[in-house]
Amino acid sequence: MDGESDTGAWRTLLSYGFRPFFLAAALWAAIALALWITMLLTGLQLPSRLDPLDWHIHEMLFGFVPAAVAGFLLTAISNWTGRRPVSGALLGLLLSLWLLGRLDELLCALLPAWLAIAADLAFPVALTAVVAHEIIASRNRRNYRMIAPVAVIALAQLLMDLGAQGGATALTGYGWRLGLVAILILISVVGGRIVPSFTRTWLATRGTNRLPPAAGRLDQAALAALHAALVAWVFFPSARFTGVVLLAGAALNLWRLLQWRGAATRSEPLLVVLHVGYAWLVAGGAALGVAILDPAFPLDAAIHSLTAGAIGTMILAVMTRVSRGHTGRALCADGATVLIYVMVILAAAARIAAALAPAVWEELLLGAAALWIGAFGLFAVRYGPFLLRRRSAPGPAQGAIVQVPRSAPSPH
Repeated sequence: MDGESDTGAWRTLLSYGFRPFFLAAALWAAIALALWITMLLTGLQLPSRLDPLDWHIHEMLFGFVPAAVAGFLLTAISNWTGRRPVSGALLGLLLSLWLLGRLDELLCALLPAWLAIAADLAFPVALTAVVAHEIIASRNRRNYRMIAPVAVIALAQLLMDLGAQGGATALTGYGWRLGLVAILILISVVGGRIVPSFTRTWLATRGTNRLPPAAGRLDQAALAALHAALVAWVFFPSARFTGVVLLAGAALNLWRLLQWRGAATRSEPLLVVLHVGYAWLVAGGAALGVAILDPAFPLDAAIHSLTAGAIGTMILAVMTRVSRGHTGRALCADGATVLIYVMVILAAAARIAAALAPAVWEELLLGAAALWIGAFGLFAVRYGPFLLRRRSAPGPAQGAIVQVPRSAPSPH
């Protein structure tokens, strides 16, 4: 019976992309940060060619985040295209390649450089190929652009790996900045679809007439300005014009966010947290612009507004929503879910405060780390059982991240 039970659990886990990859993302977010804090406090050295800080950057941007991205895309693409979801052996292979990459980055100093790079790149290259195949095979032209950020993340990882293996600091910098920018662009595009769509549907069911407007030219301008500024930062991180365009992009996206009526959703944390995640993107873009124009403002604070703030909050917002909807649970936040949101937001705030208050840097850093580990650890504890079991109720998934029609509200 135990063997049958184990087999059933594996089949459930590998039935949909969000199940293994959301759980892996949460566990690695907590474990990798705990490892980095241990290295920072004790001087522990891993058998890796990356120094502790670069290892931390690499495993957050190219370990934790791609797992969450994989879980989201492999789930969303089947909704966008109508194709069967990636599952079974192929999904298991992708998960194995992701695990290989994490082991590789812990031990890469023990391997030939070419083998270490190949092992690390196996997952992002395979994920790009699967995403491209699923979207192109369906001729779903509107979502062709979703292939680009995944491919760019793989390229950025290659640049950082080459820089680390060869001791080229500049190349490493290009790599992590390009990876961060690709992730932020993905958040801005996907967030621009799901945040107003879910808000519109939620408000409409409550009889509210004032709904977020359909996307228009100003939305396109806001995205264009933000994306141009972020790409400029990759290649010209100290140029004043980069700072000016970042501030302009942040201002336009603030206007965009305010149109989505986030304040009206404050009674439902599962929805309002999506607005908070996008607000972190706006604040982080503005902070990065200020840091470029005024060297007295710590760059570290701006970077962590975008990483711990925008990325951390948005990933947990999406993972909780999708996990609840696709396992047949109500789309409303319970107490544990609210606590997850509070902890990740406080973790980002504490990490930014650490950069702004050097006198208490260590205390705030440890507090931020404890809150971050707590948020993702609680997700694993609370949502892990959901992800490992079959749907609790019949009927269509309620949490699908669907393609948002141009003129009609999303059915979810």
